[in-house]
Amino acid sequence: MGAGKTSVGRIVAAQLRREFIDVDALIETREQKTVREIFETHGEEYFRACERAACVELAARAHLVIATGGGVWGDPRNRAAFADAWVVCLDASVETILARLAGARDRPLLANGDRRQRIETLLQERRAAYAQIETHIQTDGLSIADAAEEIVALFARATRAQIRPRLRVPTPENDYGIFLGRGGLARVGEIARGLDSNFSRRCAIITNPTVGAIYAARVAASLAQADFDPEIIEIPDGEEFKTLDTARAVYDRLIDARLDRRSPIFALGGGVVGDLAGYVAATFLRGVPFVPIPTTLLAMVDASIGGKSGVNHPRGKNLIGAFKQPRAVIADLDALATLPAAELREGMAEVVKHAIIGDAELFRALEAGEWKMEVGDWMERALRVKVAIVARDPFEAGERAQLNLGHTFAHAFETAAHYQMRHGNAVALGLVCAARLAARRGLCDRDLAARVENLVRALGLPTRAPAEFTAGEILAAMQTDKKRVGSRLRFILPRALGDVVGVDDVSESEVKAALAEIGAEA
Repeated sequence: MGAGKTSVGRIVAAQLRREFIDVDALIETREQKTVREIFETHGEEYFRACERAACVELAARAHLVIATGGGVWGDPRNRAAFADAWVVCLDASVETILARLAGARDRPLLANGDRRQRIETLLQERRAAYAQIETHIQTDGLSIADAAEEIVALFARATRAQIRPRLRVPTPENDYGIFLGRGGLARVGEIARGLDSNFSRRCAIITNPTVGAIYAARVAASLAQADFDPEIIEIPDGEEFKTLDTARAVYDRLIDARLDRRSPIFALGGGVVGDLAGYVAATFLRGVPFVPIPTTLLAMVDASIGGKSGVNHPRGKNLIGAFKQPRAVIADLDALATLPAAELREGMAEVVKHAIIGDAELFRALEAGEWKMEVGDWMERALRVKVAIVARDPFEAGERAQLNLGHTFAHAFETAAHYQMRHGNAVALGLVCAARLAARRGLCDRDLAARVENLVRALGLPTRAPAEFTAGEILAAMQTDKKRVGSRLRFILPRALGDVVGVDDVSESEVKAALAEIGAEA
């Protein structure tokens, strides 16, 4: 009370680009009475019940900054509701609180008796509850702006330092958490045991030689500490090896290792490893538990989320596959430190895609160069776009097709290049083509197409078609695209930032014209 939670919270929310909610104000709005009037009319017990209901509701939501009333933390049910939240307690001395509330007449707990004595009593009653909050800031002599700045800095350090389930993805099979942060590779075993204590000891880590040399031993040691017995299986590195032949070789290793139906498979690597390992997990013994551990930005922000798995066919990308929902996704941001710059850049293509689909503010932040800041902040925003869509449409029956923005072009580029083009680079080109096609059709204005291309270029991603294949070859590669409807190609095109639409009446001449705009010869 009087520590500045509401004033500080508003500034923190603005700086973190989150919605701000004051619990007392929320209750007042719903009850159409002030807190003091609620106390006078219904009593404190009724108000505390309103508080509990609000806490449970808000704890289930994401991307908020919440200012709670001073008494919220005294109820263990409220503390349990916010168990996964990052909590900071603003402290103030009795003298400071008295000064700040000198003119306040809206504090029912201070309405009667000596104010100093009442404040001292409240602080003493709540001391044990407040002591359970790990992070405290002493606000005596601290301005509102300075307190907010300190909280934002502490929050940045806290989120960088600790991996935790930042998002949950509901699916028809099971809900799963996305563990995002730092230090996750050393905690894989602990996290896995927390998912299901009945997992078998025998398990498998599927990786490739490049990633395996850096991280496999660390992950295996973490699993061993949690009483797992992991088999490390390496597959060749590269999209061209995401095939049924590679999957068959992995099946042989799993059979030899005597894995059973409760044996989890951990996919340690980028999108190729995740796609193939997910397909193997979906089909081996008719399905075993699956836990992706993405080590590339592209896999963290896109490929590991949503349950799609598959392998390529010589005539098209991902033509053979299955839905396999993971039990969790463990995305350790420390793994990005070892990535070559080219792989970091290609991952940004999917971030841009998500921003166009569902977060106009994220797109503007990327334009302003905020992608150079702490990766966890904007990655979580990009992930929220995909999580919201796959939660509503887990098996791509409708809305989830929006996530294919740019991908009809992208998969054709990859197929025409015999999978020698990086997926992120292909997606970047696909986004530029999709925006240009949308502008040509009048779905969006030319300014949006220019903004997409300028952002892609600023991120160091390609905006011009490779010289080695023609528009005709790219169009031919589209004919086996799995997103086609009968003989018609299906494209997801932008109408505005945060607004995309599916179309399936695009003519070949329109496709060639869009490709010509990025330099593909007829």
